[in-house]
Amino acid sequence: MASNEVILAEAKNKFGGNLSKARTYKSELTLDIDRVAVLEVCRELHDNPVFRFEQLIDLCGVDYSDYGRGAPYPVESRPRFAVVYHLLSVSNNHRLRVRVFLDENQPKVDSVVGIWRAADWFEREAFDLFGIIFEGHSDLRRILTDYGFIGHPFRKDFPLTGRVEMRYDPDKGRVIYQPVSIEPRTLVPRVIREEEFGDRNP
Repeated sequence: MASNEVILAEAKNKFGGNLSKARTYKSELTLDIDRVAVLEVCRELHDNPVFRFEQLIDLCGVDYSDYGRGAPYPVESRPRFAVVYHLLSVSNNHRLRVRVFLDENQPKVDSVVGIWRAADWFEREAFDLFGIIFEGHSDLRRILTDYGFIGHPFRKDFPLTGRVEMRYDPDKGRVIYQPVSIEPRTLVPRVIREEEFGDRNP
């Protein structure tokens, strides 16, 4: 079984300046890598016997808009969008998280479908919900929202109620779109947990 120390040492050796940050939290290792080196780094993570991350468990987009606003402690600034890859090495019994920050105005990154086929629908989902472009993807189109949908629902500036609603119009004999008729409201969680909830031992 590979340890975080072994993985990190090999990552520093192989990726050099393309590895911008590494950290361990609750025994989970996360590597931040430069966007331009995604294919090179992911190929190495897949093929190198020290890593041997054969499986992509998940790929998701993140919107860090307003990240840390109102926090009682200093929070480092970061780009708005990121893509996070969760990898599994069956051979070495190890997991790894890889994060890539993207340009806010043009959130683009190379597709990793050629390395992990499982990335196909994950990348389409991140494109649909966050508007992240995966260059080199052979079929990058929406996967969850409707045809002709405008906007990206998981971006934090997208209204909770959406912008349009649809209904069947019996007079026209088809589905029509119209402005949202729901009154906007602010959702407040019923339970507000204090910072570090669940970290303390019983």
